Amino acid sequence: MERKIVFATNNRHKLQELRRIAGDSWKILSLEDIGCNDDIPETADTLEGNAVIKARWVKEKYGYDCFADDTGLMVDALGGAPGVYSARYAGDGHDSQANMSLLLKNMEGVANRAARFRTVIALVQGNEVHLFEGVVEGSITTSPAGCGGFGYDPVFKPAESDVTFAEMDADAKNAISHRGRATARLMDYLLKK
Repeated sequence: MERKIVFATNNRHKLQELRRIAGDSWKILSLEDIGCNDDIPETADTLEGNAVIKARWVKEKYGYDCFADDTGLMVDALGGAPGVYSARYAGDGHDSQANMSLLLKNMEGVANRAARFRTVIALVQGNEVHLFEGVVEGSITTSPAGCGGFGYDPVFKPAESDVTFAEMDADAKNAISHRGRATARLMDYLLKK
C-alpha cells in the first residue's frame, strides 16, 4: 500500500526538493493536492513554532498526517537576522529578489560574512508532534551568483563548497543543505514506522 503524507507548503520549489529527497518511499501530497487553499498563519516567533502551527492546521482541518517546515537564514553580523522573518525580510510579499537585495545592502562593508541556514520540520502524526532539524554553516557572498535554487541561494555559500547553493545542481545542494539534512532525519524516522 502506498504511504501518503501531506507537506504543508505552497512553495513549489520546496515541494520539488522534498519529493526528490523522499524518492519513492512516500507519496508526498501538496496543499493543492488535498484542496487546501487556506492562508495558514505563521505567527510564531520561532521556526519550531511556525512549523508546528502549519502541520497542526492541516491535521486539524483536513485530517491528514502532515509535516511542515520553516527555514531561516541567520547572519551573525546582523544579530541572527533575518531569522524567522527570512521570507518576509523586505516586506510581506515574500519577494526573494527584494529580500536578497536588502540583505546585501545591510551587509555592505561588513567583514564578518558568517551565516547559517536552519530548517525545522514539524511532523504531526495522530496526536504526536516530532521535530527534525537541519543546519548548514556558510557565508554571505558580496553579490549573487548562479541561477538555480530559490530564496537566498544565490548569496549563500556553504562552508563545504566553493560555490553558492544557486550554482549547484539539485542533488549536490540536497546532499548538504539544511532542508536536505532535516528531511533526511524526517525520512529516517518515517521509514522506521
